[in-house]
Formats: sequence, C-alpha cells, structure tokens
Amino acid sequence: MKELLRTTDMTVIAFAQALLAGEDIDCFAMDVNMSALEGGIGIFPRRLMVHPDDHAAAERVLLENNIDLGM
Repeated sequence: MKELLRTTDMTVIAFAQALLAGEDIDCFAMDVNMSALEGGIGIFPRRLMVHPDDHAAAERVLLENNIDLGM
C-alpha cells in the first residue's frame, strides 16, 4: 500500500473514500483508532492508503476535487 492522503479531518477521509469508491479504486484508512488514544482532539493525522498501481489515478481524482493531499 502507498500513502495517498494524510489529514486530521475525518470528513476529508470519508469524502476521499467516497470519491475513490465511485472510481472503483480500493483504499484503506489507517490510524482511525488513534482517536481513542488522543481523546478525539485531532492531533494525530489519519492516512488513506491505496495500491501502488492505483496511486496516480487516485491522486488525480482527489486533486480534481480540490482535496489537499497533506504531504
């Protein structure tokens, strides 16, 4: 898996997942359970991972929808 997106905003992760699902690009959200450790204050960024073969297409989809990749 290759990192596509890094953000502390959970809504951006959800929106990005929906966009990628619409393009039939599989993705996996990592670090989503960190909120239990941080108390839900949004200190630790969450990451969205995609298969390396899909990375370029996924990046294009997010950038076309004005989503900052945070990297």
